[in-house]
Amino acid sequence: MDLFDSPVLELPDAELDFRPHWLDATVAEQWLQQLAAETPWEQPQLLIHGQHFPVPRLLAWYGDPEASYRYSGLIHQPLPWTPLLADIRARVEEVAGQPLNGVLLNYYRDGNDSMGWHSDDEPELGRNPLVASLNLGGPRRFDLRRKGSGRIEHSLQLDSGSLLVMAGATQHHWQHQVAKTRKPVAPRINLTFRLIRSRP
Repeated sequence: MDLFDSPVLELPDAELDFRPHWLDATVAEQWLQQLAAETPWEQPQLLIHGQHFPVPRLLAWYGDPEASYRYSGLIHQPLPWTPLLADIRARVEEVAGQPLNGVLLNYYRDGNDSMGWHSDDEPELGRNPLVASLNLGGPRRFDLRRKGSGRIEHSLQLDSGSLLVMAGATQHHWQHQVAKTRKPVAPRINLTFRLIRSRP
């Protein structure tokens, strides 16, 4: 099933709201440039089988004071909201229909930067996590597969200004990735807003 041109995502055991043109292109470019310049980007090391490997992208975690977030064995203490990120959060909350107290910024500098297969199912996100993903900059392919499957079942092109909200049981049944690519791609910043319900 090809979802590149489908405005409605109807995946079994998933609740997805995809808005490919949610943000005006000029605003998206302004936000991209400001976030790229002002964010104190980090590249943490992951310990895998006794060896340290750098995360294949840059990242930063912002949120309310209580919104510590643990994933991939790392605990992220939130940076305080900037005026820009607070404004973006308010707009995204209108779509999400619920409060969001943290945002993970991922900076994909080129096609070598990536995000491996995973589900956003950490305990502090609650039983049915809602994750709202805003994309700025160069387009990248977003793949989905059933948990336990090795086959990509659905793909989306996430263009600049697009918003994808994953809710309900999505994280129980599906994994997603942003794979490496040899194609020339422009830098991209992805903001994933979420609600941290308890401390790690």
